[in-house]
Amino acid sequence: MSNDVIDLRSDDYFMGEALRQAQRAYAAGEVPVGAVIVRADRIIARAWNQVELLKDATAHAEMLALTQAQAAVGDWRLTDCTLYVTKEPCPMCAGAIVHARLQRVVFGAPDPKAGAAGGVLNLLQFPTFNHRCAITPGVRLEECRALLRDFFLEQRAANRQAREASASVEMPPPEAAP
Repeated sequence: MSNDVIDLRSDDYFMGEALRQAQRAYAAGEVPVGAVIVRADRIIARAWNQVELLKDATAHAEMLALTQAQAAVGDWRLTDCTLYVTKEPCPMCAGAIVHARLQRVVFGAPDPKAGAAGGVLNLLQFPTFNHRCAITPGVRLEECRALLRDFFLEQRAANRQAREASASVEMPPPEAAP
């Protein structure tokens, strides 16, 4: 397959694998983002958000997948690899993606608040950087978006219940002084 031809069936399949990783994050109480990195039509890295689990702000799915892929390839350069991620990369991840020189980034749901692959800004194709990645947005968009939406709805409901429970706890009457 030439670099100019994009096999949408492969994009659909590999995004499905990233969605499986995102579901692992969801089950662990992490923001449900999953990523896989593909080289020569083979998955060489799989990861899901583990910020809370590892107590590490950099433990985004993309960052963990980059580390795995670089170990698998034996080089920090991933010039012939594609990243599939369920949510548009943030600026931190986009910077790492550019530095790793990934060929292409495919994402599901856009991030209108912090997206760095065309959402708020586009670091993946920033004109003065020494590398630019091809971008394919919106693959399996509805599934990716629904997973994020459901997660945050559950989080808000749990937070609301916790607030209501703590508000309903009555304070005992003050003890009478002898």
